[in-house]
Order: sequence, then structure tokens, then C-alpha cells
Amino acid sequence: MTYVIHGATGAQGAPVVAALAAAGKAVTALTRNADAVVDGAQRVVAAGYGSTAQLTEAYRGAEGVFVHLPVVSEEDRQTYARNIVAAVRAARPARVVFSTSGAPIDPETGSAAAALVSGLADLGVSHVVIAPTFYLENLLMPYVIDTVRERGVLPYPIRADFPASWASHLDIADAVVALFDRPDMTGLVSVGQYPAITGPDLAEAFGAHFGKDVVFERISPEQFRSSVASLIGEGPAADVAGAYAAMSRLPGRSITPENSAQKLLGITPRTTGQWLTDIGL
Repeated sequence: MTYVIHGATGAQGAPVVAALAAAGKAVTALTRNADAVVDGAQRVVAAGYGSTAQLTEAYRGAEGVFVHLPVVSEEDRQTYARNIVAAVRAARPARVVFSTSGAPIDPETGSAAAALVSGLADLGVSHVVIAPTFYLENLLMPYVIDTVRERGVLPYPIRADFPASWASHLDIADAVVALFDRPDMTGLVSVGQYPAITGPDLAEAFGAHFGKDVVFERISPEQFRSSVASLIGEGPAADVAGAYAAMSRLPGRSITPENSAQKLLGITPRTTGQWLTDIGL
């Protein structure tokens, strides 16, 4: 039996592959390139989100499948969500773990992530949803980390008083491994720091790590869009900027302790300082 990991060479999938391999699990890595070398994987399969047939074949007989939607246009994400649900329906893997990657899953939003959660719920397949809020890896984007290094300023499109439960891809991987071993656990598991922290808290942690003064600077969603467009594309960058603009009207994005990984799985996410050390920055 094997565990099938989407985006196995990517920022979110690769740590899951590594964590499963460290736990002695057999891993099938899904990539866009069948010739890719994926450390920790016993098998590499080229299977695209756009092909229900390829996904079905990849999922068949799997002990578990880890799914997350890529950063592409919302139209494509909707298509991918439908294809994943159809493939799970046909292949019937033993367990599915879906990371929302911070996307909204309220059905009223009509988002692809919401459609995927709803679709999985209708299938009768064992599944669970991991819900992070913000990824610490967002702070490694060149515009952000270069500004920290060059100017001692951490720029991000949230208010200075906006508390959020930040998590890293390493924390997601820890939760995925635990949840594959807990087929009885369903519903939603929130992954992130609690109590939530603010932008200045992040800047302080970066400063302590680098041994220099670092201050937080709020930038506009439009500035952020401009800084990431060349990395993820104009359409996805506009979607991301829109999400941050909408968040500006919220009091914060903190997880609740009741459905946290801390309570449900006994896993405490890394602090910002621990994460910086673990990634060797």
C-alpha cells in the first residue's frame, strides 16, 4: 500500500513526502514530469490535475492521498476540484487528506476549495481537511526576504494589529502523517500558531534570527500583487491580492483551540524562530 502525494516536488508536497518516508511509509509522488527524481518516493507518476483518468489510476489502491490545489486561476482550480472528486469516486482510496492552503471553504463562497470539501463529503470515503491560515513560506518570496535582508523591513499586506495563526509547510507535513495514521478523525483540523501573532511579532522573530533590527511594514494588496505576479502569473496574483484586500476588513485570522492540531493531534506548530532555524535560513 502506498501514499499518493500531489505536488511532490513542490513547496507543500515535498515536505509531506519527506515526512512520510521518515516514518517508513511507501510514497508515490505525483508530478508533471515522470522523469523527476523525488527523494523518499518509491515511485514517481506523471499525473495532471486536468486528467480524471490519470488521477483515477494514480489513486487506485492507495492507502492515502494528499491533495492540495495549485496556485492557478480560479477557473482551473474549479476544474481540478471536480476532477479530483471524480477520481476519488472511481478509485476509492482508503483515505484522503486535503489541505485548503488557506483558501475559504464556506460553501457560500463558491470557491474551488469549498467545492472539493463538499464533493469529498458526498463520497463516503474517509477524509479530513487541514486548514492553515497563512504560510510562513510566503515570507520567503524574494520581495519580502530581500527587503528584510537589505533594509531591515518585513513588508506584508496585512495590518500591524492583524493577529494570524501562521504555519509552515513542515507543520502541514507533520499533520498529514498523523492524520493518515488516524482514519477515525474526520472534519477539519486547523494548523497554525496559537495564540495568533502579528506582523511586528514576525519582524521581531526575523530580527532575533538574523541578529539585526527588523520592523514590520504594511504594504497594499496591489503592491503585493505586483511583487508576486512574475512568480505565479498575473491572474493568480490578482486573486491573491483580492483575498488580502478582503481580509483587511477582518479583525484577524486566528485558529480556534477546539479544532487545532495542538488539541486534536498533540502537534504544536513551530514558532517563527524555530521554522527559520529548521529551514536553515
